[in-house]
Amino acid sequence: MSKIVKQVQDKLTCAINQAFEKAIADGTLPEAEIPSFNIEVPADRANGDFSTNAAMAGARAFRRAPRQIAEAVCANLDLEGTFVEKCEVAGAGFINFYLGNDYYSAILRDVRACGDSYGSSDFGEGKTVNIEFVSANPTGPMHMGNARGGALGDCLAAVMDRAGYKVTREFYVNDAGNQIAKFGLSLDIRYQQIFKGEAAVELPEDSYHGEDIKERAQQFADIHGDKYMSASEEERRAALVEFALPLNIDKMHENLDKYRIFYDVWFRESSLYSSGELEETLSMLKEKDLTYEKDGAVWYKATEHGGEKDEVLVRANGNPTYFAADIAYHRNKLENRKFDKAINIWGADHHGHVARMKGVLEALGTDSSKLDIILMQLVRLTRGGEVVRMSKRTGKSITLVDLLEEIPIDAVRFLFNMREPGSQMDFDLDLAVEQSSQNPVYYCQYAHARICSIFKKLGIENIEAIDATNEELALLTAPEERELISHLASLTGEIVNAAKNYDPARITRYCVELATLFHKFYNACRVSTDDEALTKARLYLCSCVKTTLHSVLTMLKIEVPESM
Repeated sequence: MSKIVKQVQDKLTCAINQAFEKAIADGTLPEAEIPSFNIEVPADRANGDFSTNAAMAGARAFRRAPRQIAEAVCANLDLEGTFVEKCEVAGAGFINFYLGNDYYSAILRDVRACGDSYGSSDFGEGKTVNIEFVSANPTGPMHMGNARGGALGDCLAAVMDRAGYKVTREFYVNDAGNQIAKFGLSLDIRYQQIFKGEAAVELPEDSYHGEDIKERAQQFADIHGDKYMSASEEERRAALVEFALPLNIDKMHENLDKYRIFYDVWFRESSLYSSGELEETLSMLKEKDLTYEKDGAVWYKATEHGGEKDEVLVRANGNPTYFAADIAYHRNKLENRKFDKAINIWGADHHGHVARMKGVLEALGTDSSKLDIILMQLVRLTRGGEVVRMSKRTGKSITLVDLLEEIPIDAVRFLFNMREPGSQMDFDLDLAVEQSSQNPVYYCQYAHARICSIFKKLGIENIEAIDATNEELALLTAPEERELISHLASLTGEIVNAAKNYDPARITRYCVELATLFHKFYNACRVSTDDEALTKARLYLCSCVKTTLHSVLTMLKIEVPESM
């Protein structure tokens, strides 16, 4: 909620408590403890601008019918300084409050005063939050899950930052362990095939078969020729990985930069090995009797700590598993770097890993409530109502790069955040490029451009210089004007709820609704009228809508055009 909304709720809470005290003092209500109650915005504004359940909450304590309690409270309410013009008892005992002109003027003044920071709050109290997202294996191109996870993670980070948290965006680089060994093997086979032919050296079924592996092997061969054909397998694979891995990681940087995602930390899995943190974690597990040996491998007793089955920590060949490194990594975030909260965005197929990870953290003495996992469902790309799986350009599975080459980045970031993470979504490729009101991001951008056009037509160059007196702003009484201002007032509350629920889709929906309400206002109320005072007030309102649209869209790293 905006600070004005909070002021109203705080003042109403105080006024209601004082009304209870007065009603008890004059004998209208019996002596009893004043109940806790809520003050909320009703779904239907016909039921007031705010409503409270105070009477229902006090029915048991006061042993009175809620409506009787509500009438006693209303009779003793002093609404001076609350922005409330009147109150009414409704239904079984709700108390509904109706705001006066000063409230709507105050909201617009607040928007103007805050500018692009409008909607910010101190809800997060500066608590530190690590948001780890995408974290794709650097062994191949990023896929559709990474595309959705990137937009979701980056926009969630922006929302939490605006809600008052201190946010760190993090990418976990899987540059060690089994997948890197497989990467080396795959490169090795492709390198040998260049000189021996594909029939001479077979690529194992469980290795990486993508064209990108062939390309990296060829690039290596172009530089070194057949020099490494005579080297040992270990030396050859190490050289190939040393050559190809940095190129793949650089490519990830490049593609994510294009996607407007900029990480604060690129955390390398290999650092857990070199720093000794992985070894320390394995030792702690052993010391706490959380492991056992079987078939030459070291196992974690997962079934004793919330897991469905026990997990291998160290393979029989002596190599730690991904799970072992993951435990060390989460201890690094919560114990070593001491984040107040670690949030991971994982694909829904990692569902079983959540209980395992939380269980092992608790077993090691780390508060697992500090780790939250957002499970993200799959994306289906559609075109013309049909599911699309292959890239037109390559004939292969569509990657993040393919998507960003075909679809405007504004549309990709916005549309991937139109649904909550836990819902499967269809991404309509046709809609994403459509320049019409059917395309949500275009619709929001057009609302901003339309406001800029209004000012241009009126010859107003400095929009921020537009001013209006409270008397002039009090002329904004049309239902479309009041509804629009009320929606402006709700931005901070939406940002806080989006941060609390890890759901940045609330903000894209807020933006679409703001654009909808503006277009509704524009069609119902002429901005430029014969009444100079009303024109000034409506221009002031337009400038506040423009500021808010700009604030929200730039927060989500969406471009905000002034003409379309």
